Amino acid sequence: MPRVGALVQLSSDIVKETLARPTVFKDEAPLSLEYIPATLPHRDEQMRFLTQLFRFSLETPFSTSQRVLITGDVGTGKTVLAQRFGTDLVRAAKSRKVNLQYVHVNCREAKGSLFMIIKRVLTQFEPEFPKRGFAPEELLHTLMDMLDDKNMHLILALDEVEHLIRIEESTPIYNLTRIQEERVGKPIRLSVIFILRELEYLQKLDRSTTGTLQRNIVKLDKYSSRQLIDILKDRVQLAFKENAMQDEALQLVADIGGQSGDARYSIELLWRAGKYADGENAKRVSTDHVRKAVGSVYPMLRGEYIAALSPHEKYLLLALARVLEESQEAYATIGAVEREYKAVCEEFNDHPRHHTQVWKYAHSLSAIGVITASKSGEGVRGKTTLLGLQNIPASTMREQLETPLAASRKKRPQTR
Repeated sequence: MPRVGALVQLSSDIVKETLARPTVFKDEAPLSLEYIPATLPHRDEQMRFLTQLFRFSLETPFSTSQRVLITGDVGTGKTVLAQRFGTDLVRAAKSRKVNLQYVHVNCREAKGSLFMIIKRVLTQFEPEFPKRGFAPEELLHTLMDMLDDKNMHLILALDEVEHLIRIEESTPIYNLTRIQEERVGKPIRLSVIFILRELEYLQKLDRSTTGTLQRNIVKLDKYSSRQLIDILKDRVQLAFKENAMQDEALQLVADIGGQSGDARYSIELLWRAGKYADGENAKRVSTDHVRKAVGSVYPMLRGEYIAALSPHEKYLLLALARVLEESQEAYATIGAVEREYKAVCEEFNDHPRHHTQVWKYAHSLSAIGVITASKSGEGVRGKTTLLGLQNIPASTMREQLETPLAASRKKRPQTR
């Protein structure tokens, strides 16, 4: 049996050997989800529109508030547009000696809670702020008082705001958009940018709140293959060594990404293709490396998608995957999936929801692009809804759901 020291030495040799190999990358950071590029190709018009909306925050500070809605499919640049705009506007404000700050909060990461959102904002400015003892409305007023004390205007960007709407409905949106009405005669301190994928989530809000949000909408269309080429060229120049990417490989990534218009997916393909090239000690990324990347990257399996789902949405998705894997069919009736859903709930010690709620889960999963839902046509007895998976093998979806669900298995007295 090998000695422990020998194993450690062997491990050390593997690390040294791997680090000594050539790589096609010079900096992987520009291919990460967190990267904010200096320029946003094909988003100039939207950037100008946002600047026009907020110009008076710089020219006549504390006199006006803006409420803006940025919407578009996954990978259309909603988050990066808001972050780039916020960064640039803060820089412009600083040059004019205006105290303006931009804070970006992801509502999914904040558990769809206004309390968690405002607490994150407050702790950015006051790290020692007490973590407990406040109601959400109290925290919001505390934030306004703090902005008064600092003579500051805050642009608060709420990303994936559908999670806040789904859990707390209209109340937090109403409070955020109407807080200034309770501060008659005081300086304007808060503007809000709401970021969401589907405008239909606004239907869950009351009319007065919806009307407020629909005044300034920035709609981002899907990218075409030509537009993706411009975006990808910028990232290749920043992330890859010179001549490390074949032109044909870059075009293939753009063509594949252009089918969905998803820049984020396309950038992920670039990174994964580069990793395949490194694994083969290749000097350049080829079309074959891109094809291998396509076979291993499923946009709908990004952690952000799965983590954002409620427990019962995960149960229903797992049920669909199991039914499709067993039947080897492209679609399954909602009745068949619901029967399997009840079995999944029993497996994970949870109570199944009624049919109407199950249908709502299916509609929600379809709205965010995880599954397809369509009415049955010829060949299916009676009228029903057919469910399918979006460009991902049923077995892969099942595996990705079973592991985290099994790890978190416990009795849940109440889940949404």
